[in-house]
Amino acid sequence: MGALTDRHALVTGAGRGIGLAIATALARQGAALTLSARSADQLACAAAACEAAGSPSVAVEVCDLTDREQLQQLAQVAAAADVLINNAGIAPSAPLERSDDELWDLTLGLDAFAPFALCRAALPAMAARGFGRVVNVASSAALEGYAYTSVYVAAKHALLGLTRALSAEASQRWREAELSINAVCPGFVDTDIVANSARRIAASSGLDEQAARARLAAMNPGGRLLSPEEVAACVLSLVLELPASTHGAALRLPADD
Repeated sequence: MGALTDRHALVTGAGRGIGLAIATALARQGAALTLSARSADQLACAAAACEAAGSPSVAVEVCDLTDREQLQQLAQVAAAADVLINNAGIAPSAPLERSDDELWDLTLGLDAFAPFALCRAALPAMAARGFGRVVNVASSAALEGYAYTSVYVAAKHALLGLTRALSAEASQRWREAELSINAVCPGFVDTDIVANSARRIAASSGLDEQAARARLAAMNPGGRLLSPEEVAACVLSLVLELPASTHGAALRLPADD
């Protein structure tokens, strides 16, 4: 028996990296899970890991969140969830003049609109049941600007603004319900996204990939890359908080010294 026994959690981007770490952490607390990602193979592996970690039930939804029809189908799952983790996202980088309309639409669609659509379905239903937790995985890019990532930074600022606005609305409309809506804002995490970024830096700068990874790590407080499990622990702390006392927060990881 865990703290989330009899609770159902939906995790997007759950096939690998941060999403998989979050899903596994929720599984250890006894949550029934729905895992969403684009890769059926990754989801199958993630489901097996979550079952091994203790989840009593794991469903998978192969879903491209930039497809409005597929997103609407996943929103129906969100309406039945007690916990919603909006983790799926992309982190493109390009100079301003090469950041075209297609990149803007894709990034804002996945990193901002998809969480909005899932929250729109989930929150009224959570309020009606009297309990709900929403955690949006943003980024330190939601708190500051980074060069060559104008589209990504805009999307993550939008996600953080959405988090704060929905938290304020929930406190007015559903103050009797046990709801919280928060964001976590990790810096650079040791995931495929950082590996891809390191390759791009290496290709454009002449550094080797290890040196490029070190450059990214140095941008984090403490000068190291975070692990996905560290982000998952922060998310889990918000989900397990009872009664909820953290609302509309942007929890930065690693914390500034």
